[in-house]
Amino acid sequence: MHRITRVVLLGSTILLVAACAKSETPATDTTTAAMAPAPAPAPAPLSLADVAGKWQMTNVPMSGTDTSPTNFVLTATADTTGWVMEFPNGLKVPLTVHHLGDSIHTIAGPFASQLRKSTKVRTESTMRLQDGKLVGTTTARYDTKGADSVLQLRGSGTRMP
Repeated sequence: MHRITRVVLLGSTILLVAACAKSETPATDTTTAAMAPAPAPAPAPLSLADVAGKWQMTNVPMSGTDTSPTNFVLTATADTTGWVMEFPNGLKVPLTVHHLGDSIHTIAGPFASQLRKSTKVRTESTMRLQDGKLVGTTTARYDTKGADSVLQLRGSGTRMP
């Protein structure tokens, strides 16, 4: 083999190896990193002492033709005991309370429904303190058969003096 052929062949091999080799540092894409929004801050934890007292509550169905509100007074304590819903007709319903982070979860019932006469209901609610109001959702499960045995309600309440 001639000397020039060897040099050309060696040079081509070096160029081919260099072209196929991976670079040590990958290219950085600065466009997506600069545009990514900062993650939202975690909600502040809620103390049950923050909501202790009496609240005028209103729950309204989220769907359906009947949008009649259910009004009651919620008595909240600084711990998970002694929570009660009191309806305008005098019915008092004790609540089981679970507290986690920024949310309060309550379970009640079965008790006499305030919307559906002669029907028992169980409720589960999740509430948060937002701008000085208690807001959240309630799922009511009625002791009936059929498609309308579950009702979703949106609730809000203001602290009573």
